Amino acid sequence: MQFKKGDKVKFLNETGGGIVTAVIDSKLVKVETEDGFEIPVLSKDLIPDYREEEARQIQSEFARPGNKPAPAPEKTTPEAEEPSLVSEINPWVEVKEDEGFYLLFEPHEQQWVLTGNLDVILVNHTPFDILYNLFLERNGETKGIDYGSVPPESKIVLATISRDEIEQWNRGIFQILIHENQPEKIYLPVHAQIDIRVNRFFKEGSYQTNTLTNSRAMVSVIATKSMLTVAENGIPAKKAEPVIKENKTTTKREIPFIEKFRTAPGEAVVDLHIGEIVDNIAGLDSRDMLQLQLNYFRKALESAIMEEYHKVTFIHGVGNGVLKNAIIKEIKNYENVEGHMASIIKFGVGALDVSINSPTN
Repeated sequence: MQFKKGDKVKFLNETGGGIVTAVIDSKLVKVETEDGFEIPVLSKDLIPDYREEEARQIQSEFARPGNKPAPAPEKTTPEAEEPSLVSEINPWVEVKEDEGFYLLFEPHEQQWVLTGNLDVILVNHTPFDILYNLFLERNGETKGIDYGSVPPESKIVLATISRDEIEQWNRGIFQILIHENQPEKIYLPVHAQIDIRVNRFFKEGSYQTNTLTNSRAMVSVIATKSMLTVAENGIPAKKAEPVIKENKTTTKREIPFIEKFRTAPGEAVVDLHIGEIVDNIAGLDSRDMLQLQLNYFRKALESAIMEEYHKVTFIHGVGNGVLKNAIIKEIKNYENVEGHMASIIKFGVGALDVSINSPTN
C-alpha cells in the first residue's frame, strides 16, 4: 500500500504507530512515532490507523442534511503524494561498497527474486553531484532512454520492468558528468558499457545482499571513484594572492596515475588482479570484472604515455587467457606501443611488457 505524508499509521508486527513524515521511495517511508522519534519503515510493515478513519466517518454523519455541518478540516497536505524516484542510498546502515557509480537490478518484491518485477536503480555512492545519460540497444538500434541528475550519496529508480523486458535493458552505455561547486580537481566524464548476460537474471545466486540499498540485487559496477581520470590542467588559475612574507610561488601538480606504480625511471609495474582494483567483488560476474580490469589497464597505459614512460609491465595472471588476449587487442589501438611477454624469471608466464616508443624515433 502507498502512504502519503501526514497519514496516521500503525505498525503491522508490533504495537504502536505514528505519522508519516516523508516518503523516501516506493517501498520506504519515515514515521514519527508516538514517542517523538523519526524512523524509516518499510511500507509493507504498516497499516492505516483505522481509528482515524472512524473519526472521519463520525464527522461525516454530522455533515448530513438536517445536521449541523462539521467544519472542514484544514488541508495541510496534498491529496496524494507520489513517492520520489530519487532517495538516499541507505539511511540506516554504513555502506561498505567502494565509492563509485552502480547499476542495480533489484527485485521489486524481495520474496519473488526470480519471478517478480525488477527495479532498475542508478546509485551515486560518491560526494559528487552527477548528470547521467543512458543509451540502450533495442532491436539492433541504439536509443536514448533517460537522462537526469542524482545528488551525492543518492539513488534513482530509472524504471520498474517485467521479466519479459530484460532483453531491452541488458546492453547499452552509461555516460556520467561529475560536478562539485568548489572542486580540488576536475574529472573526465565516465563512458561505460553495459553488457549483462540475460541468463544471469534467472539465477538466484546473481542477487546478492548489498549495503547500497540494504537488499538483494544484481549489482553492476559502472565505475569506482578510484577509476576516475583527472583532467589535465582542468582547474583554471586563480587570481594570485599578494605575497607578504616570502616572494615565492608554488604550483601543486596532480600526481599522475602511473606514478604510484613506478619501479625505475620511465618504468612501472601494474597488477591487474581484480583484488588490486576493487575491495569488494560481491555481485560481480566475470564480464564485469574484465571490464574493470580493462578500464584500469587503459588508464595506466594512457597515463604512462602522457608521462613519457618507455615500459610498463602489466601482471594479468595465469588463467584462461581472456584478460591477456583482451590486453593484446587493446594495444593495437595505440600508436608507437608494442606488447611482448615479460621476463619469465621475474613474473612467470602471467605478465606482458608494453613498450612505449617516442614518436620521433
